[in-house]
Amino acid sequence: MKLMHCPLNGWRNVGEFVYGGEVTPTPAHDADPKAWADWVFMEDNTAGVVREWWFHAPSSYWFIAERDNVRDVVLRTYPPEEIFRERVDFSSESTSQ
Repeated sequence: MKLMHCPLNGWRNVGEFVYGGEVTPTPAHDADPKAWADWVFMEDNTAGVVREWWFHAPSSYWFIAERDNVRDVVLRTYPPEEIFRERVDFSSESTSQ
């Protein structure tokens, strides 16, 4: 059985997790549609150690894993707060009037 460490729930069966994509910088709020489409749909797919979003389905918890995708080994998992210090406000000034 393959296990993955959830920062909230500890070691769990990998079948409880869902891959959420690479961790990449969010485009500027006013970025063009192509930049947003690239951010949502495109991945670098580099070989080696990558940062990825993972979701623990039973607890609805999102976290980040650093994984060597060549060896398929999870090196570290941690809560998103270690990287993301502030919440992103996606509301537009034009809609808040």
